[in-house]
Amino acid sequence: MAYKAPKGWEAVIGLEIHAQLSTQTKLFSTDSTEFGCPANEATSAVSLGLPGALPSLNKLAVSHAMKAGLALGCEINTKSVFARKHYFYPDLPKGYQISQFDKPICENGSVEFYVGKTKKTVHIERAHLEEDAGKSTHHGGYSLINYNRSGVPLLEIVSGPNMHTPEEAAEYARTIRGILRYLEVCDGNLEEGSLRCDCNVSVRPVGEKTLRTRAEIKNVNSFRFVEKAIEYEIFRQVELYKAGDAPVQETRLYDSAKNRTQSMRAKEEAKDYRYFTDPDLLPVQIEESWLKKVKESLPELPIEKSKRFVTQYEIPEYDALILTGDLFLAHYFEEAAKITGDPKLVSNWIMGEMLRLLKENDLEVEKTPISSKNLADLLSLVQDSTVSGKIAKQVFKIMWETGGAAKDIVKDKNLAQISDPEEIKTLVMDVLKQNAEQVEQYKSGKDRMFGFFVGQIMKNSQGKANPEILNEVLKIELNNV
Repeated sequence: MAYKAPKGWEAVIGLEIHAQLSTQTKLFSTDSTEFGCPANEATSAVSLGLPGALPSLNKLAVSHAMKAGLALGCEINTKSVFARKHYFYPDLPKGYQISQFDKPICENGSVEFYVGKTKKTVHIERAHLEEDAGKSTHHGGYSLINYNRSGVPLLEIVSGPNMHTPEEAAEYARTIRGILRYLEVCDGNLEEGSLRCDCNVSVRPVGEKTLRTRAEIKNVNSFRFVEKAIEYEIFRQVELYKAGDAPVQETRLYDSAKNRTQSMRAKEEAKDYRYFTDPDLLPVQIEESWLKKVKESLPELPIEKSKRFVTQYEIPEYDALILTGDLFLAHYFEEAAKITGDPKLVSNWIMGEMLRLLKENDLEVEKTPISSKNLADLLSLVQDSTVSGKIAKQVFKIMWETGGAAKDIVKDKNLAQISDPEEIKTLVMDVLKQNAEQVEQYKSGKDRMFGFFVGQIMKNSQGKANPEILNEVLKIELNNV
């Protein structure tokens, strides 16, 4: 069900997207970043913050951050500085996080995307490098801490408060993820926590321009949950105002099982973190030659690819924007289009059947059980009239559920289209004999009866009669009776 804003109220939403950068080692140490290592094995004196351990900056992480910033339209600061951000959590062993504060590596960008067919632009205030914290898991009366993630390089991408609906926020997050995956600087794996969102939400009466107190929903790791968490928070805050109360500035967590947010802690402000320049790390100096090399390494980005799709494949702009929103989906489309030679047919099926089932099953596009080749094989059966479009949808659903090949399913289920004119003639004559009164009505000038006959014949053939041949045979036989 589509989101409907509380009457008279407007939400103001900003996202902080935390993207783990695809490096083999951590931001300030040579510890492995491999996901799934045995607990606390990917650690060292540096990532554990032991006395005397000194950080050493990962150059590839800086390069990845520059690449992402350029793709997001940001200005790249040729001098950036790391700072210590002080707060105590068990999964941050040093008692501070090395991050960037007043001099981040990327600033002042923007990203364009579509919500439905409405174009949106969101300002990106900054994108800065920082180290990830470890991970705590809670087990009733005790907690366990895994420091493997501590020190993994993060790029935190901070949007402006430019969004106003949960759908807009989720689509923005999808767009950012798509760009990062194009660049191959982040795998965007939401389940493994490679990409996480903090959602800043406040509400205000429609027409009011000032920003009211916001709540931050921490570490949301699903686009669907981004929508649900924000929607819940909007209505929670509106109800507080209506009751004569007001939200407090705090950090909240989203409970997906109960579909609600709950308070985690009071939200700190910048002054609470006591930022100061890290004395163990020199400023990052980016030479023009390095920046130029990174610019030249940028691949074809989604917006450029969508323009190419419109020109090369002659598909609508909206289709092209959807198909290029994810790198896997773009490759999937091009592979299937190459096999079938009919890009528009492929686009229609991806935009229709495939994306619908992905959404219904809450699956990422790369989890589709139907490969691009198998889709192309199905569409080839439509092209040569082996099956009708209607039957093809049945076959597609069976392919989705079983992983089977289109030709095998059509054969096993006896779904091949009837294209033999003589066999269709038999079907036509049976219907005409059974409906003599309707035949007389047709002959008296009621042309709409033609559709009635077609419907009856298709019903008797279980939808397998070739519509084109059926229409030709039916016209001939109606003239002969």
